[in-house]
Amino acid sequence: MISTMIFDLDGTLIDTEKYYHKCWMEAVEHFGYSITHEQAYGLRSLGMPYLREYFRELYGPEFDVDTVKAYCRQLTDKAFSENPIELKPGAEELLRYLQEKKIRAAVATATAYERAAGLLKRLNIFDYFDRVVSAGMVERGKPAPDVYLHACRELGVEPKECIAVEDSPNGVMSAYRAGCQVVMVPDQTEPDEKLRELLYQKVDSLVELKEYI
Repeated sequence: MISTMIFDLDGTLIDTEKYYHKCWMEAVEHFGYSITHEQAYGLRSLGMPYLREYFRELYGPEFDVDTVKAYCRQLTDKAFSENPIELKPGAEELLRYLQEKKIRAAVATATAYERAAGLLKRLNIFDYFDRVVSAGMVERGKPAPDVYLHACRELGVEPKECIAVEDSPNGVMSAYRAGCQVVMVPDQTEPDEKLRELLYQKVDSLVELKEYI
């Protein structure tokens, strides 16, 4: 029986992946490197140490990951302050439904806790969640299972009792490796055949999740 639903944040609950995508591309190009849209899509929800490995495979050991990441953070801070941040369609409706059904909700995100909590509060949905867990709280970010396992420990629940909701391949892998039942709500790209094999379900919007609870 499903007792808990654990959500990714960016691209799943809130429509921010488009800003991250643009800012990562701008940051990489600012330091004289080229990056394709497909390569930038691979950065979604990618946590340390995988982010470091990803860039060094693309550009070699001389690529200064920390400097580029810090510049990207400046760009995203600016984008978030100057542009509207919106909920993904059906997000609040689903969260209210979970509350009515007494199903707990949590967030497991690659985003730093302070930023994640700030965005949730900005959109008035912070209080729907029993826990907000960031990859900064664990040794390895997504696609490792650490952030989902930590969320389950914090909630006192087994992963198999949870539905994890994700929008990206790295997030799906993280939740699947933790032992959660994974539902994907694609944001920027659709799952390929290999990724589909890991999914409990794929839906087009968050509201559709009500059918699987």
